[in-house]
Amino acid sequence: MPNFIKKVDELDSLAQWFIAEFPDISTYLFVGDLGAGKTTFIKTFAKRLGVSVDVNSPTFSIINEYPIDNADRKVFHIDLYRLKSEKEAIDLGIEEYLYSDHYCIIEWPQVIEGLLPMPLVVTKIEIEDDFSRRFEVERVD
Repeated sequence: MPNFIKKVDELDSLAQWFIAEFPDISTYLFVGDLGAGKTTFIKTFAKRLGVSVDVNSPTFSIINEYPIDNADRKVFHIDLYRLKSEKEAIDLGIEEYLYSDHYCIIEWPQVIEGLLPMPLVVTKIEIEDDFSRRFEVERVD
């Protein structure tokens, strides 16, 4: 796995690595400061999964749903930045998404830690001094 990403076009090889490394995982968590590149990587990852429509940040809608071409699966891109509690997520119906047979790609997942299905992949993205990004990826069973 590439540890540092210096250019946006390097994200495609990282997305390919995710798919090859974690073929049995459907829940992916992304943690990092604002501007770290979570949504930028998720756009590339969704494209590699087979999403052909434009992927946009769900900051205000909270959940965006994207069909995967030629598949019966979908990608749910979830951004929990605006939620304050697990109860808000439950009221939103988050469990229906989490426990579906679809991909759930979640930004700011800390608010729902007690609800998450296993196994999953946690990716921490950090901005380095040279503005490259460090990706730390961990499978959690």
